[in-house]
Amino acid sequence: MTHPFRQAPTAAALMLLAWCLLPAGAAPVAAQGPPVEPISDAMLLDPDPADWLHWRRTLDGWGYSPLEQINRDNAHQLQLVWAAALRPGLSQPAPLVRAGRMYIPNPLGYVQAVDAATGERLWEYRKTFEGNPDDTFRSRTRSLAIYGDKVYVTTNDAHILALDAATGEVAWDRTVADWRRGYRYTSGPIVVKGQIVAGITGCERYKEGGCFISAHDPETGAELWRTSTIANPGEPGGDTWGDLPTMFRAGGDAWIPGSYDPELDRIYWGTAQAKPWARLSRKTDGDALYTNSALALRPDTGEIDWYYQFVPGESYDLDESFESVLIDHDGRKSLFKMGKLGILWEIDRASGEFVAAHDLGFQNLVDIDPATGRVAYRPGRLQQAGVEIEFCPGMMGIRNYPATAYHPDTGALYIPIHPHCAKAVYTEVEQKDGPVGDYYFYQDYEGAGWRPTGGGPHPLSPEHGGQFIAMDIATGEVLWRRMYATRALSAALTTGGGLVTSADGEGNFYLHDAATGDVLFQVRLPAPPQGYPITYAVGGRQYLAVAVGGGRVAGAANTLFVFGVPED
Repeated sequence: MTHPFRQAPTAAALMLLAWCLLPAGAAPVAAQGPPVEPISDAMLLDPDPADWLHWRRTLDGWGYSPLEQINRDNAHQLQLVWAAALRPGLSQPAPLVRAGRMYIPNPLGYVQAVDAATGERLWEYRKTFEGNPDDTFRSRTRSLAIYGDKVYVTTNDAHILALDAATGEVAWDRTVADWRRGYRYTSGPIVVKGQIVAGITGCERYKEGGCFISAHDPETGAELWRTSTIANPGEPGGDTWGDLPTMFRAGGDAWIPGSYDPELDRIYWGTAQAKPWARLSRKTDGDALYTNSALALRPDTGEIDWYYQFVPGESYDLDESFESVLIDHDGRKSLFKMGKLGILWEIDRASGEFVAAHDLGFQNLVDIDPATGRVAYRPGRLQQAGVEIEFCPGMMGIRNYPATAYHPDTGALYIPIHPHCAKAVYTEVEQKDGPVGDYYFYQDYEGAGWRPTGGGPHPLSPEHGGQFIAMDIATGEVLWRRMYATRALSAALTTGGGLVTSADGEGNFYLHDAATGDVLFQVRLPAPPQGYPITYAVGGRQYLAVAVGGGRVAGAANTLFVFGVPED
């Protein structure tokens, strides 16, 4: 059932209008609110159900909240409580909430703090860049971290900085890499054992140096350790690149935040594929470690304890770099991950051994040995120079950055997918120091070694560009499926009220019964839902927040909408 906004304008709605009419560079004056209680490691490992302290709420990557005030019985009563305008730009936010304060990552390095019950703005931080932040790549700030009395921000110019959680003032600002060489952050850090841990990106073109994951002191930003995501000559795994010099070993970007298991004391992080994308372009048919892998890192040193490479020598920009979901299952401590191929992998997270792979059946490129998990390209599926090839899925993958969510009561992962196919011609690439930037990533076909020649709907989903599925983690069975005309740009969220969220690209936001998939609430928002919905509580009332928009120019409808059931 659709529930349009029928109520008269509220104070929050009027405040939203006022913010939208503010001139560029202006911000409403507001109180900073009460003092902020410092966040401890114990709080991060076992957060108050009312709070949302991590990108996926908990460090296991579930995207699950135990709150149940909003549930199957009353979800249809949801109504708008408040809304807040976000800054224009590429918007994929995952807000944090602590003790009634919400911290919202915004495009172009902005951060807003608001009263989580009313939307009243408390402070706003505005990043200053040396150059245009979109010159290196599309600027976004997906997520934040909170620890002690500070909020930690990673930026498009490869800085990590700490903001006072009460005032928004900069406590420190650390340059981690040279943005002029294309290095940047696209997602925020996590906090593990008092360390700020983040993964760098920007390794799609040849240059000296490479991508890495690093840990930093929370009080100063000083680097504590750094782990390269590329195995260099003379190092373990270095021979998997053949005889390529270090400069021509590209890729391994760490696009998405990691997860952490305190019992095993391991950080788990996904890495992107090798670059250029095709084997023939990068002049090696080796495995190219540690790209397209899950890495298990020792948090005290950054040492790689084990790795699992999903598709060795991946050749189509179809990597497995997204969230690592840590679930204790069938007597085993497992890591679940689904990447662009639409294969749900289960890995033993203590040993790194393969457990299972469940293919949704949309990809036509690889075969998987069910006993060993070893992946091989099917005959005729590796590219030949200058020869057009059609493949499924295309480079956006069966799924992309919108995260999955797990529900412990159903034993299912909930996954937004978008089946499609593509055509392209691949070529060799000259080995030389390459330029950086959005254009060179997507449209410099000579430098990237590929040229798109077509594509379209998947033959198994010709009428539906998007789907939302519930997948049993034990069997890989699809328990239920919802079909949408367009693909979702919003992650899934599960709750103790038996609910799961989904969205489509036409502005529709849904609440489903997690067990059956029945739609319990639907609302048409003014732009497509984006980023990562969250739920939290203030003063005993549960709220559900979802961001919409995603435009990159002034006037884009980037807005955060917050819902609740009537207090009566």
